[in-house]
Amino acid sequence: MKRTVLLTSLAALIAGAAHAEGQLNIYNWGNYTSPEMIEKFEKEFDVKVTITDYDSNDTALAKLKAGGSGFDIVVPSGSYVPIFIAEGVLMKSNPNELENFKNVDPRWVDVEFDKGREYTVPWQWGTVGVSVNTGVYDGDIDTAAVVFDPPEELKGKINVIPEMIDVMNLAVHYMGGEQCTGDKDVLVKVRDKLVEAKPFWLSMAYGNIERLANEDIAASVNWNGASMRARLQNEDVKFGYPQTGYSIWMDNAGITSDAQNVDNAKLFLNFMMDPENAAMLSNFARYANGIKGSEAFMDEVMAVAPEINIPEGLQAAGYISKSCPPEVQKIYSQIWTELTK
Repeated sequence: MKRTVLLTSLAALIAGAAHAEGQLNIYNWGNYTSPEMIEKFEKEFDVKVTITDYDSNDTALAKLKAGGSGFDIVVPSGSYVPIFIAEGVLMKSNPNELENFKNVDPRWVDVEFDKGREYTVPWQWGTVGVSVNTGVYDGDIDTAAVVFDPPEELKGKINVIPEMIDVMNLAVHYMGGEQCTGDKDVLVKVRDKLVEAKPFWLSMAYGNIERLANEDIAASVNWNGASMRARLQNEDVKFGYPQTGYSIWMDNAGITSDAQNVDNAKLFLNFMMDPENAAMLSNFARYANGIKGSEAFMDEVMAVAPEINIPEGLQAAGYISKSCPPEVQKIYSQIWTELTK
């Protein structure tokens, strides 16, 4: 990579004193990266950023495992970070040594999926629940029954995001189990319930913001930020937190093991942990970000949004999504394969 200034120390790098030059290739979920933040980074460091989208953790993992991807940064969910590490596709880049790491909310520092943050830093975090068009259905929406035992008003109008862990977690809790359960009786009930419910679904697809806003679908297993973005276009769209249990996830930015632009990748990780820059992410995708002080730079709607601020009576039903043991993952995959075939 061509450079106008030689970076002679990590201190110079993290202080942002260097004027970088070159490129940075980011591999991220679609419709999830703030164009405003990227433009600011490009101007500040004279680095050309290219963003390539993926639609699931599994897609990203497969691409990186194949090698030669050309990507410098990837953004896996917390439940997948241990898998990415075990598969050798994430670099142990020690982002916890970067200057702006001090801004990370303590809640998200010593996380189970990346103890001490040796591989990743927070990108954004949120919840998995259900989005419902209350103009179509005016019943209780704080329940996974709207997709697993749907009322007549919603049958044939439901979308389910094709993200295995998110859907399986929701279904396992709905059927009385716990996250990562290996209880075969529970898992048989989960499989049967999913297979029974599928005929009432219209689709299993990503990109549901516009579909909800335009009323092409009336309900969906969904992420809270995506649901908020739909509500800002259609006030009838509401987000429900299933009382039987809903997962709390965090997506995380890390440097790929074969990154070609490591210095620029570290500059970017440090840059995005600045409160003002982190707020740009949240203002675009409508999720919380895990960086202290970013609230001061967020749009006013974020402070009061019910999708971002979990109602007090429903907070206890949330749990942190985690990576399940391989033997449980195998069973989940078998159920998922049967459901999606």
